[in-house]
Amino acid sequence: MGISTTTTPFLTRVKESEKDKFMQQAVAKAQDAQWDKREASRKELGHWQDWRKLGEQIRQHVIHYLPDYLEEFADNVEKRGGHVFFAQKDTDAVEYITKLAKEKQVQRVVKSKSMVTTEINLDKELLKIPGMKLMETDLAEFILQSDNWDEPTHIVFPTLHKNRDQIQKVFEKLGYDGDNDPTHMARFAREYLRRYFLQADMGITGCNFAIADSGLINLVTNEGNADLTMAIPKTQVVVMGMERLVPSLKEAEVLDNMLARSAVGQKLTSYCSFSGEQVTGESDGPEDLHVIILDNGRSKALGTPFESILQCIRCGACLNVCPVYRHIGGHGYGSIYPGPLGAVLSPILGGYDQFGDLPFASSLCGACTETCPVRIPLHRLLIKHREVMMDKLKMDKPTTREIMKTVGLGTGTPNLFQMALEFDHMATRMFVSKKPTTVQNLYNHEGHITWAPSIAKGWTDVRDAPRPPKHTENFRRWFQNFEESKEAVRHGK
Repeated sequence: MGISTTTTPFLTRVKESEKDKFMQQAVAKAQDAQWDKREASRKELGHWQDWRKLGEQIRQHVIHYLPDYLEEFADNVEKRGGHVFFAQKDTDAVEYITKLAKEKQVQRVVKSKSMVTTEINLDKELLKIPGMKLMETDLAEFILQSDNWDEPTHIVFPTLHKNRDQIQKVFEKLGYDGDNDPTHMARFAREYLRRYFLQADMGITGCNFAIADSGLINLVTNEGNADLTMAIPKTQVVVMGMERLVPSLKEAEVLDNMLARSAVGQKLTSYCSFSGEQVTGESDGPEDLHVIILDNGRSKALGTPFESILQCIRCGACLNVCPVYRHIGGHGYGSIYPGPLGAVLSPILGGYDQFGDLPFASSLCGACTETCPVRIPLHRLLIKHREVMMDKLKMDKPTTREIMKTVGLGTGTPNLFQMALEFDHMATRMFVSKKPTTVQNLYNHEGHITWAPSIAKGWTDVRDAPRPPKHTENFRRWFQNFEESKEAVRHGK
């Protein structure tokens, strides 16, 4: 799959997403539910803003000293008997892993959920090896694989766009003959996957955090599939982004705590594991451990205004508060990294030619920045992407510049701005239509602007923009009257 999930143009993807009402309802429901769980778990922890500052400090410290921590981690993996390979590009990582699989005559591979292996298109490349069988063991990823490798729509909840009836039909192709009860379907998946675990020659995982001073791999899951992927096969491959490091277990404990609360609203995920090469006398764990440390464009962010995106711990909290993601879902972004995270990261990894639309797929409300557990200034990074495209890529146009100068003159001149407020109600009359009052449309007293000239058409096509109130009834006039009445009360008038 790689970073890009489609070749369909951005605006076409958006229109398709707008028609998918089930997806929109599912995303909205998930966002609302996650808000309650996330905020409750953070509140329970206490002093959340202080935790955020600590998380930011840990991640920034690692990024600033990244070469040193990479060297320390690699040395400690090798001291424990493992192997480390630094992959500059996705093809380098894939070549190393496929060569390893052929040398060891691997026939069955089990994988736990990993965004970075999706980024390098590892599954499809391994399946090109004759006789190779590969199974994604995370329940959601297993469903997507079984549904002809459907695209994920969220970095934490990949099958958010599917309902239980759709999943039942997917499982029926695998021999399932039960109903659409999630418990029954999960039991079927568990039994189906267990056979693969017991026969696997190679296990492949991602990495939540790599512990520099011990060479251990930290993985957090809610299903336990990563533990089985690490424990049973004799050969284990860990694929990690080069930035996913922490100095020691002390920092891992902090970030695991914040990750679980931000991602799924739990104190800690069901399984929090630290693994490495099998130690003499142990009955499980890999006899041969290979760690692939991937750059694949991440180093391009170092020393630039975009460096802070490397702080990301992949919790998905920014997706769960984003109003744009709420409307277009993950598929609308065309990247395996959707939402505000993807809008910042995808252009860095894949370039502006492929992902230049994404920084503009934002209202810049700042909700993503406010919820990020490691304080990444996501909305400011989106603005910076826009600046780069306008300046360095010469995307600015004379017409746009003149329009913005005019808007700046009007909003920066008190008299002109006051005049606009006095006439906006009357001037928008020709663009307004009034819909019947419904539960979703309770406040349509003056109507909504349903069409506009081309400069504003992209806005009015997807929003119910209310008609501005009369000048005598707008907020400024109300506030003026309110202040005057307060003053009158104060002086006993």
